[in-house]
Amino acid sequence: MKIEAIETLRLGDHPNLLWVRVHTDEGLTGLGETYFGAGCCEADIHDRIAPILLGQDASRIEFLNMKMQPYTGFTGSGAEVRALAAVDVALWDLAGKAAGRPLCDLLGGRTRESVQVYNTCAGPNYVSKTSAVRPDNFGTASGAAGSPAGSPAGRQTYEDLEAFLHHPEELAASLMEMGIFSMKIWPLDLAAGAADGMDISTADLKKGIAPFEKIRAAHGDKMRLKAELHGLWSLNAAKKIAAALEPLDMDWIEDPVWMDRTREVAELARATRAPLAGGETLASLGQFEALINDGNIGTPILDVVWAGGVTAARKVAALAEARSRPISFHDCSGPVTLAVSTHLALSLRNVREQEIARGFYYAWYQDFVDQLPPIKNGMITVPDGPGLGMDLVPGLETRADATHRISKT
Repeated sequence: MKIEAIETLRLGDHPNLLWVRVHTDEGLTGLGETYFGAGCCEADIHDRIAPILLGQDASRIEFLNMKMQPYTGFTGSGAEVRALAAVDVALWDLAGKAAGRPLCDLLGGRTRESVQVYNTCAGPNYVSKTSAVRPDNFGTASGAAGSPAGSPAGRQTYEDLEAFLHHPEELAASLMEMGIFSMKIWPLDLAAGAADGMDISTADLKKGIAPFEKIRAAHGDKMRLKAELHGLWSLNAAKKIAAALEPLDMDWIEDPVWMDRTREVAELARATRAPLAGGETLASLGQFEALINDGNIGTPILDVVWAGGVTAARKVAALAEARSRPISFHDCSGPVTLAVSTHLALSLRNVREQEIARGFYYAWYQDFVDQLPPIKNGMITVPDGPGLGMDLVPGLETRADATHRISKT
């Protein structure tokens, strides 16, 4: 099964997303994805990776992953590693299709048929049409705050970001009606101190934790609460925030400081009873090993399409399991990322939940793929079919806003 072409596609309407398809001489095609800096990743795939892969046996995934490793940029989730990750996912999709089996069944088999989800409370336009997650780039609000839950296949508008800022109790109730009892919000990003992260005022701290308090007051401990801090804060400010959140029995506090600063992560972990999570912007095995062992992170978080693909994700999951830690897979990005993360979640023993953003899942995710991982009663499973169980909807490459490139043997 020789690789004869590598195809990329990105759309002006969703400029962060890049899809990759690897074509073989046996007529099989594997689908991958990455996001942020899509143009840079596209260039790297065609200029650097395609000459390495064209003509190679697509089944030699570990070997090809090794060959795609860049000499520079390998320690983080820069364009080279994100490009590698997208292609690696496509190669694993190909492996599943060649075997006629879902990807999770190639990864040691399923440890369960479905896994619980937690909802990242973003609106449909959050991140998808912007280039970064920063306090001054908070996404665009639109639509209703809590549309009634419809069928998993139906389109709905969930403006969950506006909801957690203005009526978090109703948002939590809406999620629980769908069987979702775990949610992540980030009201502290709007604090004035988040601009440089050095400190947070008492007034902003009280305002930032108010949505968490309102959910607890309305629903008790029915909802598991996660706080996202996006790496915006200094160690001293993060300690203040963690201390304020401790009484609320947080499920975790995510990325309170930059996760490559493992000594700071470890100091914060010693200073708070609140569990810490993070790592989605890291990539190399060495970085995750340091985060787990030196940073003493409670739950490492890995983005499959940032951190080297399925090949890397399995190794990081093993590192976490060796230290009796769960691992969580990031999804606030694209439908292929969610699918491959769900396959990994079903096959691994140490995944407790899979992240979703229902504001994406029930909206624009449905515009680009022929089927999504089904969600029912707060549980997610993989689509039917071999490999990832999905493909891009036909004709995307003919759209007026499409950038479509193919490298061939």
